[in-house]
Amino acid sequence: MKFVDEFRDGELAQTIARAIAAEASPERRYSFMEFCGGHTHAISRYGVTDLLPANVRMIHGPGCPVCVLPIGRVDQAIKLALERGVTLCTYGDTLRVPASESLSLLKAKARGADIRMVYSPADALKFAHEHPEREVVFFAIGFETTTPPTALILKQAQALNLPNFSVLCCHVLTPSAIMNILESPEVRLLGTVPIDGFVGPAHVSTIIGSRPYEFFAEEYRKPVVIAGFEPLDVMQAILMLVRQVNQGRYAVENEFVRAVSREGNLKAQQLVADVFELRKSFEWRGLGQVPYSALRIREPFAAWDAERKFDLHYRGVPDNKACECGAILRGVKRPTDCKLFGTVCTPENPMGSCMVSSEGACAAHYTYGRYKDVVA
Repeated sequence: MKFVDEFRDGELAQTIARAIAAEASPERRYSFMEFCGGHTHAISRYGVTDLLPANVRMIHGPGCPVCVLPIGRVDQAIKLALERGVTLCTYGDTLRVPASESLSLLKAKARGADIRMVYSPADALKFAHEHPEREVVFFAIGFETTTPPTALILKQAQALNLPNFSVLCCHVLTPSAIMNILESPEVRLLGTVPIDGFVGPAHVSTIIGSRPYEFFAEEYRKPVVIAGFEPLDVMQAILMLVRQVNQGRYAVENEFVRAVSREGNLKAQQLVADVFELRKSFEWRGLGQVPYSALRIREPFAAWDAERKFDLHYRGVPDNKACECGAILRGVKRPTDCKLFGTVCTPENPMGSCMVSSEGACAAHYTYGRYKDVVA
């Protein structure tokens, strides 16, 4: 297979669907969590769940980088832009994440703050280099996929000795979040979120490889299958998970062999290790404080660390009480369980972060799945 259309072949999808139905035991239920937001989007967009038997359920996980960003971190960015007068650069989806006092970065921009969308951290660095009179901050979010580009611009800023540039670092780590889910009361004690296995992230795994998942696959006896983002990738991964469950195995398997290796991208890993170190704890939306689940900038790059430079202190802020985003991110509830879904909360007017990005569970279901709710 060389072309993307081949990974969206309807006949092949039906063939895999028949294999899943044939091998899934009618005497048991299968519950698999797709951690990555890209998989959530693909499952909704291509109607993957419609091809699965009734006893195979997919649970949305907290793998959307915008969705897990807590309100307090967005508040920090807004404060820098409104009160400190910095030029704040960040990715497009981040602009619409709800913050305190009904604000978002986009609404702060409407109030006069200099907030700019960029496609790459390099764009923010270039702007700072071309405008030495402006204090420029790059608001860095995302999992291991977007961390190496941030590390690279910090090294470049150091090499250029650029005094008017810094990074507000909110990069988070996938394995820590998966372990937090497996340790949660809903999974380990109450059993209200039964998880039989994981569809492992695609792009994250191109960086970290498949090795980091081996520990919790063995420790928690949960199989992991790393999958690409196309519908046939996801369906093949589900079939591989069903087979592992049936055989009583809990191994890490790689469906995405065209891009992922066991060791990952060693050069990118070294770059990240040179620039970042682990935080002792970091708040995730929906998961709360998760130990050793995020990165901070190392001391040699302290001059370009916005938290140190502007003496920022984190203050946690509770989510909207009516919003079920936290429970949805943990797999406890589905988008349709939220009273706000599709009424006051839409992609055009998101109340919670799960409705902001196309990778969010609520946004994906609103775009591709809500029509089925009406029919039902």
